[in-house]
This record gives sequence, C-alpha cells and structure tokens, in this order.
Amino acid sequence: MRAYMESGFYIVYFVLIVSAGIFVCCKQKNNRAFLLFGLACILLGLGDAFHLVPRAVGLFSKSLDNPDKNLAMWLGIGKLITSITMTVFYVLLYYFIYKRYDVKRNKILDCLVWFLTATRVVLCALPQNNWLTNSSPLIWGIARNIPFVVLGVLVIVLAFMYLRHKKHFQLLWLAIALSFGFYIPVVVWASTASWVGMLMIPKTICYLWIGLMGFLESKYKCSVKK
Repeated sequence: MRAYMESGFYIVYFVLIVSAGIFVCCKQKNNRAFLLFGLACILLGLGDAFHLVPRAVGLFSKSLDNPDKNLAMWLGIGKLITSITMTVFYVLLYYFIYKRYDVKRNKILDCLVWFLTATRVVLCALPQNNWLTNSSPLIWGIARNIPFVVLGVLVIVLAFMYLRHKKHFQLLWLAIALSFGFYIPVVVWASTASWVGMLMIPKTICYLWIGLMGFLESKYKCSVKK
C-alpha cells in the first residue's frame, strides 16, 4: 500500500509541477521573468524525477531499506542530480523576483548567489559524498547543504521584502521557508531515524504551492490582457 500511495504522490507532483512550468512558459513566452519561473518549475520536476523514479522502484521491490548495488547507485546519482537542480531552481527564482518586479539588482548579491551556487555544486561533486553507494557521510550532507541553505535564506528575504504585498506571490517567502524547515531535519536525522524522511512529502507540497503561485499569476496576467 505504501508503494502505491507514495509513488502515486510522486506522479501527481511531477505532472503538476512540470505542467505548471509549461503553462507559464507557453502563456508568457514573451515575458522573460515568467520564462525564468516556468523553466525553474520544469527543471525542478525533471531533476526530482531522477531521484523519485529509483525510489519508487525500491518501494515496489521492497528493497528500499536494503538496496542492491545497482539500485543504490541510481538512488545516489538521483540525489546528486536533484541536489544540483534544486540549487538552480532557487537561482532562477532569485532572478525572477528581480525581473518580474523591476527591482534594482545588487551586484554584491549577484556575486554572492553565484559563489554559493558554485560552492554547492563543487561540494556535491566531490567523491567523498559516496553517491555511487548512496551512503553519504553525515558531515558531507551537512557541508554541501550549508551554501544551499544560505542561498535559500537570501531568496526568502528578497521574496519577503519585495513580494509580500503582491497578489499571488505574497506568501512565496513562507512557502520557501517551510520547504527548508522540512528539508533540514531530513539532512541531519534521516540516517538515524528513517521516519524523518517523510518530511520530504510536505516539502514537496511546498514546491507545488510555489508552482501554483506562478500558475495563478500567469493566468491572472493573461486575463488582464484580455
């Protein structure tokens, strides 16, 4: 039963987040800001699929808790890809905020964003993460997520400063904050308490919430034009 319910949730998430991204890109193809948002959603969904598909396979084969070498490799590689696409997702959100609301960019913040992104990608790429065996040491899990969390906090602050009074994105800062609130305990304690991994479900719902914000804003913008 767990395999069907969890895998069904993954499918719904993938279809909805990618569909939201495609909708935004198609409806706002001449708006660079919305193209960034749509691309962010599509990239997020596709990146997560690399991890969710092997996980679903493990659930149905009842080998998720003790995967064979091949499944462990794909789970690890999937986590690596997801780690990078999640990072790019927030970079795209960062630029979306600036472009959508014509906020003057800060070059220092731009440099900080790219420094955090590069640091995160380099840390993720190091062999000490043991991606091929899906057995990353806790210290490396924490290390590679430090720049990621700082990047997330930066986007949260910007979203709160510039979007909290906007029609559909007023709670974007909260959705991002909650997603990190659910994600951090998984990074720290999932290896010692497997049930903590269930927090990834509300984290994923937060991503769907973000996608819904973009969908509604794009739809509203189209209706105003008419």
